[in-house]
Amino acid sequence: MTAVGRLLWLLLALVAGNAQAGEKVRYCDYPVYPPISWSDGKQVRGLAPSVVKKLFGELGYDVETVVLGNWKRCLLDAAEGRVDVVLAYSTAQREQSMLFSSVPVLREEVALFINRQHPVQFERLEDLAHYRGGLLFGESYGVEFDRMVAQNNNIEWVSDSRQNFGKLIRGRIDFITQERRTGQLYIESLAGAKDIVALPKALSVDYLRVAVSRRSPLASQMPQINAQLQRMVDAGDIERLLNESEVTYRDMINLPVNEQ
Repeated sequence: MTAVGRLLWLLLALVAGNAQAGEKVRYCDYPVYPPISWSDGKQVRGLAPSVVKKLFGELGYDVETVVLGNWKRCLLDAAEGRVDVVLAYSTAQREQSMLFSSVPVLREEVALFINRQHPVQFERLEDLAHYRGGLLFGESYGVEFDRMVAQNNNIEWVSDSRQNFGKLIRGRIDFITQERRTGQLYIESLAGAKDIVALPKALSVDYLRVAVSRRSPLASQMPQINAQLQRMVDAGDIERLLNESEVTYRDMINLPVNEQ
């Protein structure tokens, strides 16, 4: 190959390698899950947006954050390809329209939050059929839980976790299903929540994953996404970003920082 040929080849390789540089990834978030995601009134903050920006930034993409009216809207827009990425639990229904990372971002324990003034007896899932609960639009906590909800019609659906905790404080509902970290931050910060506690028995344990719309060009990049996500996990980036997120959130709402 001549010197000119080599130069042309290098230029073509450089162009191809940077073809995705500056391309925009549309990431949808519904920021009501501190320390995973929340809004400070100006921007979306927390572990989830930080992971997405670092992950796709390392792969050469710019990230545009889209905030919609509720979590269900984010899932619908991802299914239709109007956004490229969300962070979510994997379910059989969601897998029809999204590809989920094989590398989890975070292990999450889903707890039942109750009002001690109105005790709830919970040993198995069927016990919850006798109580009224609160969920956010679009939330899913497994096939059996979703089936129980559909069969008993005992859930009040809202768009904001604060609404649910307000109902729980006032005794209008009996339980909330919420990721344990998130729920704990809410009850520490809400007035009148002194009687709100999480039951020690977990409802479920699941894993937050990067979910890419099957209609997105990113769908072909899942091997690269998984590889970069694994590098972040191995480097301790996820744990560091989670700790930073909780400290920042506690500082914003004037809660004491938990000692590690």
